[in-house]
Amino acid sequence: MTNLYDSLTEILGSQILAYVIGAALPLIFVLLFVVVAVYLERKVSGHMQDRLGPMRVGWHGVLQTIADLVKLLQKEDIIADGADKKLFNLAPALVFIGSYAAYAAIPFSGAFVGTGTDLGLFYIAAVSGLVVAGLLLAGWASDNKYSLYGALRTAAQIVSYEIPTAIIIIVMAMLAGTLSLHEFSEMQTSSFWNWWILGGPVAATSGIGKVILIPFMVAAFIIMYISTLAEVNRTPFDLPEAESELISGYHTEYSGMKFAFFFLAEYANMFAVSAIIATVFFGGYQSPIGYLGNSLGIPGLIPFEQFFWFASKGIFFVFVQMWLRWTLPRVRIDQLMVLCWKYLIPYAVTILIFVGLITIL
Repeated sequence: MTNLYDSLTEILGSQILAYVIGAALPLIFVLLFVVVAVYLERKVSGHMQDRLGPMRVGWHGVLQTIADLVKLLQKEDIIADGADKKLFNLAPALVFIGSYAAYAAIPFSGAFVGTGTDLGLFYIAAVSGLVVAGLLLAGWASDNKYSLYGALRTAAQIVSYEIPTAIIIIVMAMLAGTLSLHEFSEMQTSSFWNWWILGGPVAATSGIGKVILIPFMVAAFIIMYISTLAEVNRTPFDLPEAESELISGYHTEYSGMKFAFFFLAEYANMFAVSAIIATVFFGGYQSPIGYLGNSLGIPGLIPFEQFFWFASKGIFFVFVQMWLRWTLPRVRIDQLMVLCWKYLIPYAVTILIFVGLITIL
């Protein structure tokens, strides 16, 4: 299938312009996703608490997020006298850049695979470090003890939970023989049953090995989902933003569009980690029931179907993150660290050892 960048280059006659437009498409997707996700979170939260959520701005409140965005654009940009203004202004941009850069390696469909790098998972794990740096800058530059505490919690939390995530990435790369998310999607079949039992990576083995690997893959999925939930600071791991003790954590002193950048980055991260899990474990952009384009003899329809399945899987896992927000209480900081270092990391290492032995045997 022709890559989108190649098609744009042929149409526009300029490779540079094609890459600019190609790079802008994920940004447009992120902006639209944030508008939908904020509205969805308010409605999910409302109905889980037996209320309606926003209802006044537009039909059933569908324009409430747009109204809030307009309000943020009009807010005064306030910087405390004691703040380090350069670092204070740099932090929101650095956080969003780190979040957005991850989308360069995420395949939205067979026709749009971003950079298509063979080290996609490694690249995402590396570039996410920019987010940690940005959050530390925000806490330090704000000249606020609550912001600094929140930033230190964030650094400890994200760096800790990156370890089990990285171990599970090694496990999946060992099975699939690649770090490319595009190849992960391509090797997973559109057959429902193979997709349901975690498809491509497990299909790399045969016979009894496939059966033995399934429980390890389920455990790997659970560990990775918990770890990524902590990495994006979602409940029950939202300690860096704990309103009851840190006011709002590292973005306490931010207002207007600078605060909106943190908000935007958080939701971009939510979809990014959900998309990675959907790609590694659940077929990525592959359909579990086949393609209508093949049935109708319209191959040009397949990329749009793939994008639909990719977005649907990602949004489903985002919905689970919202669901957990109103289901689980916030953990303490000691419980947060115990969960990672005493349970998730040893379990992930155990999975790594057993999967390695199974693949060798």
